[in-house]
Amino acid sequence: MAERALRGARLGAQSFEDERGVEMAPRQEVAYVLPDGRTFTVTMSEEAEVPLQWEDPKSGIVGRLVDGAEPEAKDEKHVRTHWDMLLERRSVDELEEILTERIELLRAGEIGPPHLHRRTKKAAARR
Repeated sequence: MAERALRGARLGAQSFEDERGVEMAPRQEVAYVLPDGRTFTVTMSEEAEVPLQWEDPKSGIVGRLVDGAEPEAKDEKHVRTHWDMLLERRSVDELEEILTERIELLRAGEIGPPHLHRRTKKAAARR
């Protein structure tokens, strides 16, 4: 009998609670403007701290709060590259000198993979 009573009730898909006596939390509409001038609104709680920037749910572009202050510019730390760190230890002249030494060793066949070695007349005669 109980199975027949639940048939067609779409359990889990539809709530049987009604909204009588339920008080919704206070809300506010916050407007944001996109760089191209379009605006969009976001519904937030009145207690929420309103952010200066928000991503538009339709386009994904970040909008700025209408009548909001400009966000503080953060000091960007310079990213140190490998070249910057190398120049902290050696001068450009020292690096050029080391490079020419290594190229000479590579060409002489003393370092590096065999396919990069220059063939000498002796090596070519052996083949």
